[in-house]
Amino acid sequence: MAPNQPLVIVLLGPTASGKTDLAIALARALDLAVLNVDSRQLYRQMDVGTAKPTAAQRAQARHELLDLRDPDQPLNLQEFRAIAEAQLNAELARKPLALLAGGSGLYLQAITQGMNPPAVPPQPQLRAQLAALGQPLCHQLLRQGDPVAAGRIAAADAVRTQRALEVLYATGRPLSEQQGATPPPWRLLELGLNPANLEARIAERTRALYGQGLVAETEALIGRYGPELPLLDTIGYAEARQLLAGTLTEVEAGALTRQRTRQFAKRQRTWFRRRHRPCWLAGEDEAALLEQALQEVERGLG
Repeated sequence: MAPNQPLVIVLLGPTASGKTDLAIALARALDLAVLNVDSRQLYRQMDVGTAKPTAAQRAQARHELLDLRDPDQPLNLQEFRAIAEAQLNAELARKPLALLAGGSGLYLQAITQGMNPPAVPPQPQLRAQLAALGQPLCHQLLRQGDPVAAGRIAAADAVRTQRALEVLYATGRPLSEQQGATPPPWRLLELGLNPANLEARIAERTRALYGQGLVAETEALIGRYGPELPLLDTIGYAEARQLLAGTLTEVEAGALTRQRTRQFAKRQRTWFRRRHRPCWLAGEDEAALLEQALQEVERGLG
C-alpha cells in the first residue's frame, strides 16, 4: 500500500478488554468518530446486554454504526459491510484517518479484508421455519451441509447459523465456498487489547449487566418480540430469559453468563491471533495504553 493512502485504525480484542474506553480516548485525541463493529450493538433496544456505549460515553465522542435495526430485523454480513463501508468512506473524505473498534471478528474481517459475502437477500419464511426447528437441529443441519461454516459458527449462534443455511438453501452452495475477498483501498493499523486481568474484568462486566437492568431489558424484548427472538439466544439475554422463566436462579444465571463470556472471549482471542496481526498493547493503565496507541498511529502515519 502506498504511504499516501488513508489509514484506518482497527482497535480489536475480546469482550470486556477495554475497547470502548480506549476507543473514546483515541477518538478524542485524534478528532475521530468511533465506528463500532459489534454484531449485537447494531440493534436498537439492546443496550445493557450488549454493553453498548452509554449516553455519557457517546457524549465524549461521536459513535457510528450503532442502533441500525430493530431486533426482529436481522442485518446480514453483506448489508452490514455496505453500511459500514459507506460510513467509513464518509469519515475518510473528512480526513485521511478513521477508527474502527469492536470484537466481532467476522464483521471486522468483512471490512478490513474486503470479504465479499454472497448476495442472498433475507428470506423471512425460511428463517421462521428454521427458528421453529430450534437451534440445535439447525446447527446439526449446517454441519451436514457446510461443515466448514459450522466449525466457524458457535453452536448457540442462531443468527449466523440461520444465515449460513439461508445461503446454502438459496444458492445450493455452501457459504464457506462463496466468501471471496477484495482488498480495501486504504492502509490498516491494527491495535489489540488482551489484558492479563480479563477474567476479573468479565466478572465485573457480568455484575454490571445484572445490576444495570439486563433482566428488565430482556423482559421488555420478550414482551415486544416474543421469547423466540434469535438474539435472545445470545450471551446474557439467554440466561436472563431463563431467570425470568424460573429455570435459573439469579446466582445461577450470573455464573452461567460469566462462563459463557469466558468461553466466547477465548474464541475471540483465537480468531484474532489466527486472522489478524495487531500490535498488542501492553498493560492495563488507560493513560499508558493511550500513549502506546498514539505512538503506533504516529508511526503508521509516517
